[in-house]
Amino acid sequence: MTIVQRVWQSGWAQAAIALVALVVAAGVLWWRGPDWGSVVEALRVVTWSWILLALALNVVSTLFRALSWRLTISQALPPEHQPRLIHVLSSFGVGLLANAVIPGRLGELARVATLRRHLPDAPHGTSATLVGTVFAHRLFDLVPATILVIWVLLTAEVPHWAVVSFMIAALVGFALFTMAWLGARRHNRPVMSQGVGRVRHLVGMGRVGLSVLKAPVPLAGAIFLQCLGWLMQLLAVYVAMQAFEIDAPLPAAGLVLVLMNVATIVPLWPGNVGLVQAAVALPLRNYGVAYATGFAYGIVLQAIEMACGVGLGLIAIAREGISFAMLRRMQDEEESSEDALDGVRELVDDVEQEAVHEGAPVSR
Repeated sequence: MTIVQRVWQSGWAQAAIALVALVVAAGVLWWRGPDWGSVVEALRVVTWSWILLALALNVVSTLFRALSWRLTISQALPPEHQPRLIHVLSSFGVGLLANAVIPGRLGELARVATLRRHLPDAPHGTSATLVGTVFAHRLFDLVPATILVIWVLLTAEVPHWAVVSFMIAALVGFALFTMAWLGARRHNRPVMSQGVGRVRHLVGMGRVGLSVLKAPVPLAGAIFLQCLGWLMQLLAVYVAMQAFEIDAPLPAAGLVLVLMNVATIVPLWPGNVGLVQAAVALPLRNYGVAYATGFAYGIVLQAIEMACGVGLGLIAIAREGISFAMLRRMQDEEESSEDALDGVRELVDDVEQEAVHEGAPVSR
């Protein structure tokens, strides 16, 4: 490991980079942001009972998403290694907390590591399989997102710059879904570990995590649950509008939800704070909403999402007995436990030969 890699993986270095990015973002916001006096005034007249209802809807949305992941896992692991529902829910909560408070999208690895602790008898490579289920679960967002985008394009007042963003995100998403579907492998199909490389074996186990993509009924169920999660989130966005007395139709809430997701695809700084609020406030001006009010509304929406993730995550880590320091260590443990970094060259060679040697042992 080089000195640069060691510095980059240092918690202090990551915290310093995150702090610098946050300071720069705050400076840009203060310089080019809204009228902060009007933002504060908009926050003072909020009806907080509506905010509490929006928070409750976000919690229900999270529950549906967790159930969707559980259905995905059920297709990837054999019956004797199926995790309990409570373990899936708490692992999902740990992932939410990690994504909310730790830079680098650690949440996906954190929920895998947490759930793996409850499967001590599962075979080697199970972590790779669980990573595959996380990837498949994230892909399921494409279906409700596509439905929402089409509905918004047909019914809402969409700015021209937003249409381009929608199209780029849709093309990338469906390309990933197609690749995942072609690479999926059912868990009842044996994954050979004799005579093949270690990393190739892990790639095969990861493909098993995509098993649900080859099972139409469970796939439909998982996607339906994910759609319900998005529906609850849409209702939460609309309910939060009522808290600010924003007189806009439901399609406007759909537009806000889509743009919030687009604004958080690439984490430019912690939470993309400021960018999310601008993405919310700008299109609402077409509905007669003042920019400062829309910006304040965006602050509360992001706060609701953070509160949901942090609140459920704190309950989860209390149940799991996990500290924040352990969340930090999970990333290194998951990488080192499967020796993935030691076999990068072997991974490249094996993937190139996958089509030729599919189903046949490879001599070494």
